[in-house]
Amino acid sequence: MASMGLNMDEQKAVERFKTDVVEPSMTQLVILDFYADWCGPCKAIAPMLEKVAAEYADKGVVLKKIDVDEEKFIAAQFQVQSIPTIYALFQGQPVADLTNARSESQMKQTLDQILGQLPIKPGADQSAEGTQGQQDVGQFVDMAEKVLADGDAERAAGVFMQVVQMAPDNAAAHAGLVRALVQAERIDEAKSALAAAEGIPSLADDPQLDQARNALELAGNKVDDGELAALREKAEADPENLQARYDYAEAAFAAGDRDAAADELLALVEKDREWNEGAARTRLIDIFGAVGLEDPWVVATRRRLSKILFG
Repeated sequence: MASMGLNMDEQKAVERFKTDVVEPSMTQLVILDFYADWCGPCKAIAPMLEKVAAEYADKGVVLKKIDVDEEKFIAAQFQVQSIPTIYALFQGQPVADLTNARSESQMKQTLDQILGQLPIKPGADQSAEGTQGQQDVGQFVDMAEKVLADGDAERAAGVFMQVVQMAPDNAAAHAGLVRALVQAERIDEAKSALAAAEGIPSLADDPQLDQARNALELAGNKVDDGELAALREKAEADPENLQARYDYAEAAFAAGDRDAAADELLALVEKDREWNEGAARTRLIDIFGAVGLEDPWVVATRRRLSKILFG
């Protein structure tokens, strides 16, 4: 994909594509998925692609996704006319059109055929130092975090579960799995997942598991609708009753109302940041970790907190 005669934005798009897709394809088989956030069929097929890519990672397969709305120039170069459009790339060149492989079995059968014809060695350039393998795992963790931030906790849990199977000693994957299960209201499974992670000696004291513990602790504050309404009324009736407002904030978050919880806790910090040894600010930080530090809502709420604390 030559860059001569291109404008600045197109040149940047080409450079991104070279770094994100072409370079990995020099030693691995890249599943290239052209999609859009508004595309229903894209969302439907995404979990299958993620699952297959995770299972085939040790065979030299990696999944890369191109948002056609953000990368119009790249999509045009591949003559993408409908989505999802899915290609297999090796050494920078398309080697197969995978678009019609819509089931897991079809995709695996096609990948097996391709892998049998290409000089891709399982673990090539990955096993010596483990660097590429770690990058692949990191890619799937990042993908799962994005899915979780987009509000699809069930799908995120599935991706995190695949990563845990690929890399049992990856703390971020274990913590993400617990957080995703909590957000999916699968609390018993989340407790089991946390217990499993804590049973791995290298992970027991990892600070990332604290985020998972916080997520479970916060979920434990859930009350029924009647009690939640009573807590809200009590907090609204007496704004000087900081404990009542704090109790309502915890229950609101456990009920899924992040905004109400954040508004209440931020108001408490602004009113008296030292109240109860800084409990409101501490609980906000716990919430940030439980939701995910890169989540857009968390980023925005952290800015609000910083403005209160530092002006």
